[in-house]
Amino acid sequence: MKNKPLIAVCGDTRLQHNDRRTILAEKLGNELIHANYRIVTGGLGGVMEAVCRGAKQSKEYQEGDIVGILPGFDPNEANKYIDIKLATGLDNLRNQIVANSDAVVVIGGGAGTLSEIAFAWMLKRLIIAYEVEGWSGKLANTKLDNRIRYENIKDDKIYGVKSEEEVIDILNQLLPLYTRRHHGVRNIK
Repeated sequence: MKNKPLIAVCGDTRLQHNDRRTILAEKLGNELIHANYRIVTGGLGGVMEAVCRGAKQSKEYQEGDIVGILPGFDPNEANKYIDIKLATGLDNLRNQIVANSDAVVVIGGGAGTLSEIAFAWMLKRLIIAYEVEGWSGKLANTKLDNRIRYENIKDDKIYGVKSEEEVIDILNQLLPLYTRRHHGVRNIK
């Protein structure tokens, strides 16, 4: 199996099957696998389940392309589309593990998703946010704070998108620039 970048997809846990965010997530999952990325989610329902379902529908899908970082101790709590089930027992603290993927894509979301966005920002990850209802729409095309995460990226921000094609374009263009990793909190004088 090739080394594929890990793209976390975060968002609302409870959505109707015909909700716009569900449909966007499913299309995104298919397109991420088609573009040779691997998917990481929190492993539960809503956006997480929809992106995994879409990924499994891709002709390029391979076993192991979908990873679930579960909040509980029971791997059986994962949605049925997860290939690799990591039951952490960390509850919401597992959001930092999800956010430490190579990039984070956000579709909607509430407080849990907001924590993943904040963690991704602090961890210097590339963040892409759909311009839809929820935290992704509120934070699309903004900076979370004034820190300089990358000297070489003039417009470092949470990149707003409307479609899976835009997500793939940003990933292909910018992911090679977002290579720094967090090395712990430091007191800078």
